[in-house]
Amino acid sequence: MGSPKQLLPLDGRPMLQHVVDAAAAAGLPDRLPVLGHAAAQVAAALVLPPGARTVVNPRHAEGQSTSLAAGLAAAPPGAGAALVLLGDQPEVRPDAIRAVVAARVAGGPPMLRAAYGGRPGHPVLLDRSLWPELAGLRGDGGARTLASRDPSALGLVEVGGDPPEDVDTPEDHRRLLLRRGSTPG
Repeated sequence: MGSPKQLLPLDGRPMLQHVVDAAAAAGLPDRLPVLGHAAAQVAAALVLPPGARTVVNPRHAEGQSTSLAAGLAAAPPGAGAALVLLGDQPEVRPDAIRAVVAARVAGGPPMLRAAYGGRPGHPVLLDRSLWPELAGLRGDGGARTLASRDPSALGLVEVGGDPPEDVDTPEDHRRLLLRRGSTPG
């Protein structure tokens, strides 16, 4: 990408800022962006709302599971669940976040995943009871690994609309900018 993708410009802000802002708009009480590669540069570019702090994952090169483990380890002791958002999905919607949280409050299963027209996506909510097993995962395995072991632990929450797209390549970024009628700066 030429630079950390979390810092790619979108509507005058870094891409990751859009995710942090969506979490704040959804009313999540604690927000913990987990940073890996170029953590200091990414942290310096973010404007964190009250109740947010960054977590640095020094093992980020070992795979996605280490970022999940770092975030869970940094969660407040009283947190009953964690909601996982992806920093390369700047179009995650606050209403989708709220819908997944509401489904858990209403007694949903310990793992809930947003669904867009039946297609699973993010965010994903993970009950604290799952955290010990999640902390033991390795490589790029995440909650999906756990769900494949026990499908009854996973519920889908239909949130409607299109899923937030991953921005993984320069072409993905260009496509996002064009679709939004945005310029890089």
